[in-house]
Amino acid sequence: MPETLPEEQISKLLRERGLTLALAESCTGGLVSDRVTNIPGSSEYFRGGVVVYAYEAKVSILHVSWDTLNKFGAVSEQAVLEMARGARTALHADIAASISGIAGPSGGTESKPVGTVWLALATPQDEWTRSQHFSGNRKQIKAASADAALQFVLDYLQGAL
Repeated sequence: MPETLPEEQISKLLRERGLTLALAESCTGGLVSDRVTNIPGSSEYFRGGVVVYAYEAKVSILHVSWDTLNKFGAVSEQAVLEMARGARTALHADIAASISGIAGPSGGTESKPVGTVWLALATPQDEWTRSQHFSGNRKQIKAASADAALQFVLDYLQGAL
């Protein structure tokens, strides 16, 4: 029997609980939203996703502060928290997940090498963040990052946070 995909498990749990989901994506360029919407009936719980690549988009759409971006950068715990909060508010969702990272092959620094990814999850009750590092080429890092974002949502829904 084939393994159940995280997005299928998320779909089942969101439907059972009557919860809604929003996404804010940077480095994944919409891959997480694509996977969520591959599930038939996802319009019942998926409010939407925004791809905010440029600083200007993060500020104007999700209300991430310029101060946060200038002080910590887009690939930071502070920025992904503000992205998740902004997506939850803008899309009127119960749960919002956000992701920002450096997919490469350039753009990395000593403190934030290529493959560095930050994720956040915001709910009415609490907020969580995770930092992970992935290796591989740009497409592999983007795919692994999308997997990580879906797993983060699933961990929350399964009570593992």
